[in-house]
Amino acid sequence: MKILQICSKIPFPPKDGGSIAMNILTHGLINAGNQVHVLAVNTPKHFIDDNDIDIEYRKKTNYRSVFIDTTVKPLDAILNLFSHESYNIIRFKSKVFETVLIEQLKKENYDLIHLETLWVTPYVDIIRKHSKAKIVLRSQNVEFMIWDRLAEDAGSPLKKMYLKLLSKRLKKYELALLNKYDAIATITELDSVVFKKMGCTIPIYHVPFGIDLEKYIMDTTNTEKPSVFHIGAMDWRPNADGINWFLKSVWLNVAAKHPDVKLYLAGRNMPEWMMQLKTTNVVVEGEVPDSHKFINSKSIMIVPLTSGGGMRVKIIEGMAFGKTIISTAVGAEGIEYVNGKNLLIANTEKEFAEAIERCLNDSSFSDSVGENARKLAETKYDNQLICNKLSEFYKSLLN
Repeated sequence: MKILQICSKIPFPPKDGGSIAMNILTHGLINAGNQVHVLAVNTPKHFIDDNDIDIEYRKKTNYRSVFIDTTVKPLDAILNLFSHESYNIIRFKSKVFETVLIEQLKKENYDLIHLETLWVTPYVDIIRKHSKAKIVLRSQNVEFMIWDRLAEDAGSPLKKMYLKLLSKRLKKYELALLNKYDAIATITELDSVVFKKMGCTIPIYHVPFGIDLEKYIMDTTNTEKPSVFHIGAMDWRPNADGINWFLKSVWLNVAAKHPDVKLYLAGRNMPEWMMQLKTTNVVVEGEVPDSHKFINSKSIMIVPLTSGGGMRVKIIEGMAFGKTIISTAVGAEGIEYVNGKNLLIANTEKEFAEAIERCLNDSSFSDSVGENARKLAETKYDNQLICNKLSEFYKSLLN
């Protein structure tokens, strides 16, 4: 099959959860015997200079990108209040991108167009007009649900009201497009259920995030035991909110009982307040040069998410490295875990503190959770097995 993968951000180099998920799927589909071309949106938030893109990757994927200024502009946001359109979506509309897409569709005869996330769906009608290819949305989240959760967690009534408006418009947009694709590939089973309840009648296929296990070598030579850590892009609102809550509500109590244990925070685009943090036994690393080396060097991973959706790439990566992971149920959505066996669930301040203390006080228990996590990654999240099945599903759509 000849596939055009349209990405809402540059998928290379794979630095954050979204780009990692897109990139690993590209290579998995290619290894399954398909020809995959990549057309990506380059945004200010995730800007990558095309000259920094690996030459081999560019050749292999016929890579092209188009810059779209998706910056949130206060005046535009205010004026949008008087329209009925989703401000989240219209920021990704671009005549230049449309022109490049049409040019690509006229130049190549694709069998299937793979849309990475809802943000590139404004171009569905353009694709229908200029191509006979099947269109599949790869949904990493049910987007409006993320904004619903953000609204619920908002402190200010005005902020809550605005986030509710964004969520309402986003839901209306998602519903309007729900059956305009030929299929939807969801990253979690829960999202599949939600889409069906929303009225989806087209085929839905569950495609969890996968990893290339050969690249995840467990190395405990320099592992600091015990230690607690979090890694994730801090320009993603749910991550920043989750860590803020954890620092205020959980860590001070844990640190008081375990003064020798440190919490390490890593991730790109750390906010200034976090970089200036002077909290007991907290080390703010910022963006680390080698995320695999960083994860290997620590022992207990925390994922204190109270909002967000989809599947957390960093949890699967942590599992592949045999880490003990403590997450909220929201953070662990989409992962086939058994609480207490291969992952620990903690939803409240008390539960989080108790889970961390149990791991700190019982290293054999903590180690067993990490070992079982690695086994789960091996059996459920091998990327090539996942992409081989996805490729077969795509072939069935063509037939």
